[in-house]
Amino acid sequence: MSGHDTTPSLFALLDILNRDEKNRYSPSATFSTEALRRNDERLQGHRQSFALDADRILHSKAYTRYIDKTQVFFLVDNDHITHRVLHVQLVSRIARTIGRFLFLNEDLIEAIALGHDIGHPPFGHDGEKFLSDLCVAHGLPPFQHNIQSVRFLDFLEKKGAGWNLTLQTLDGILCHDGESHSRFLMPCKGFSFKELDQKISTKENDPSFNLTPMTLEGCVVRLADTIAYIGRDIEDAIILGIIKRSDIPKDCRQILGETNGSIVYTLVTDLIANSCVSPPGSFPSSETDAIGFSEGVAGALKKLKDFNFTNIYLNPLTKQATPFIKDCYEKLFLFCIKCLQNTDNHQSSFMDLIADKDSVQRTIRKPEALVRDYIAGMTDDYFLKKAAAIGCTIPKRQ
Repeated sequence: MSGHDTTPSLFALLDILNRDEKNRYSPSATFSTEALRRNDERLQGHRQSFALDADRILHSKAYTRYIDKTQVFFLVDNDHITHRVLHVQLVSRIARTIGRFLFLNEDLIEAIALGHDIGHPPFGHDGEKFLSDLCVAHGLPPFQHNIQSVRFLDFLEKKGAGWNLTLQTLDGILCHDGESHSRFLMPCKGFSFKELDQKISTKENDPSFNLTPMTLEGCVVRLADTIAYIGRDIEDAIILGIIKRSDIPKDCRQILGETNGSIVYTLVTDLIANSCVSPPGSFPSSETDAIGFSEGVAGALKKLKDFNFTNIYLNPLTKQATPFIKDCYEKLFLFCIKCLQNTDNHQSSFMDLIADKDSVQRTIRKPEALVRDYIAGMTDDYFLKKAAAIGCTIPKRQ
């Protein structure tokens, strides 16, 4: 049977899948038929809206570059240390498990999870801090990877056309913020791209502003982000000799466990048991529906996050190469600005990622903004290659 002959049946199946969501999902879930895109699309495919978002994110160039982006530990000669690409897959898997038990939209959860860290620059949160300082020094708002994730997917990819993802997916990506601590999250409903753009503007002007996802699915991903990294970072730190398992606070070990597997299991089961989501077939209760942990588990998780921050993320052993990376950021940022300002530029090929942008976009945007986006999109190795090419001292792998 030809592809043309199967099209009507595929659309019939799409209708069945969309109708089936009303029976399978919580009335407080986000239904595929509620998806909103910034631009109407003439060609309608047979995939449900949020599944299409997940596919588009997977096929983006920015997603491909996840493969060599630091999660926490960089320049370590150990293939078993977590990279950003594994982290987002773990978030996706954990969040989908939670969503399934709470009768939420797993396609939307997957799309948010896969895209949530796409805006991370080279070398993790250290790189984000260095890039943010440079942005402020050059008249730009502080760099924030969640805003950059939306910028890549909505504005920079496909030569500036973006992927035209749904409002709900972009909002979940913007509001993921797994570093902030929350016992419970209740969605703050939003219904337009104007509201999303206002969120971005508010967060851009005030990085401390606490964003709240507009969907329960976004709330799930935000808490799953923490679940995915908290124990995994401990395992990586133990492998690298930065901490010992016995260093984990005793009460955290008693409540959450002392291995990544036990920590993830405890947090996921507690979250499912203590979240309040209207079951299928009931009336939605937007005033009470929320995703969250029990008081005891939330307290132990907060203490464990504080432990990781002090003993892992700020540990001098984790920061040995940081001064070299900071110097590379500063020199590379300035060099790239000069490349763009020099109209007779014999080094134009140096900035080949920017050359992939539409010429109009390159003309109307500030050089500093172009350089921010260029560096944010780099993998760790590409960053070091470009830094070495302008004479920076490159730290060695340990």
